[in-house]
Amino acid sequence: MKLEVNSEGNRLDSYIANNSDLSRSRVSKLISESKVLVNKEIKNASYKVKLGDVIEVSIDEKIDLDDLVPTNIPLDIIYEDEYLMIINKESGLVVHPAPGHVTDTLVNALIYHSKVNNDGTFRPGIVHRLDKDTSGLMVVAKDIKTMELLSDMIKNKKIERHYLAIVDGVIMHETGTIDAPIGRDEANRQKMAVTSHNSKEAITDFKVLKRFKNNTLIECILKTGRTHQIRVHLNYIKHPVTNDPLYGNHKKTTEFGQMLHSKSIRFTHPITGKELYFEQTPPCEFLDYLKSLESDDINI
Repeated sequence: MKLEVNSEGNRLDSYIANNSDLSRSRVSKLISESKVLVNKEIKNASYKVKLGDVIEVSIDEKIDLDDLVPTNIPLDIIYEDEYLMIINKESGLVVHPAPGHVTDTLVNALIYHSKVNNDGTFRPGIVHRLDKDTSGLMVVAKDIKTMELLSDMIKNKKIERHYLAIVDGVIMHETGTIDAPIGRDEANRQKMAVTSHNSKEAITDFKVLKRFKNNTLIECILKTGRTHQIRVHLNYIKHPVTNDPLYGNHKKTTEFGQMLHSKSIRFTHPITGKELYFEQTPPCEFLDYLKSLESDDINI
């Protein structure tokens, strides 16, 4: 986590706690463990921050599912059997707990929903994550074996995933393939970027569905599954996802999050061998925004 100080005079521990989801006690512990740097240097908790200071907080602890609290969050379950679930995730819902955010996530809701193992516990396996503000279909494994099989299927491109996105600007090509490796953004560790440094192969196919005056509706097909892949790739070709707070032009047009929806998923059930296909309509906010663009419809 990186913070740039925009007000001065506060203690280092207070500033981080007030500008993040971390508690004051947790911040103090991180500082004592030398996991907090100010301008690349170790400082103590009482250091008074200065305008323009860059604070970097290393949070690498893993969350133990046994410590998570089951939370009664309504789930839109499209399909479920004893091995896996297909969830229609709403925009705004965080998928997996992380240090500083351990409640009100999809995993908390899944633990509340199901107890499937012999010991009476449920350890949901998130096969592929959706970003907080991305809506739509995702797969959840209900046991370790299914998790491993589904993960291998994604790695070997045996799970077909299609997304809908409204992007900024008019894409003139009817179809395209973005083949550009993705790795951590060295200038901002919270972001990913197209880079040749410590990166992995990333391929996204897309086709134009409709053009508007200042936007384009496209369908994306993931060939690989890198963090923020669609958002990074579309930003790379200068057509960021509309409303994307991290990779977009930072001019939000609605209160709704980024206009990105996991539309459909197709794969062979790794245990039963059954062919599974599901398709989900985007949320009303996505459709309403799309409708608002109709007056700007253009034919090219």
